[in-house]
Amino acid sequence: MTQIFPPSPLTDTIIGLAIKVHRKLGPGLLESIYQQCLCWEFHHAGLPFAQQVPLPVLYEDMRVDRGFQADIIVQNAVLLELKAVEHVLPVHRAQTLTYLRLSGCQLAPLLNFNVVMLKDGLSRFVRTSAPDSPPHHRS
Repeated sequence: MTQIFPPSPLTDTIIGLAIKVHRKLGPGLLESIYQQCLCWEFHHAGLPFAQQVPLPVLYEDMRVDRGFQADIIVQNAVLLELKAVEHVLPVHRAQTLTYLRLSGCQLAPLLNFNVVMLKDGLSRFVRTSAPDSPPHHRS
């Protein structure tokens, strides 16, 4: 089931700042450049964020403390997965869905900066249920 990405001042600000970075830099750079510039924008906008956030993976009775790293988490609510690839593949979407489920965040935009217009590189994921149930995707 596909859900609509809930509009909010926070998600509007995040996507607006990502568009600003993309308009200034254009496509073709490394993902790490876009991440640093986007974090600079978050800092100057006064948005609390963390980058390269190590998050645990729980499996049975085992905990893997650095199961994965979230690219950016904004206000402990929105997980951003950044890419700079020719095409977003199904595995990138699946990865974002897994990260969203494991992070406990409610929203996860997947932003591919290697496009002419950033809106064409935006995929949206939203959790509409408990943390252990799968989130949903909307392009």
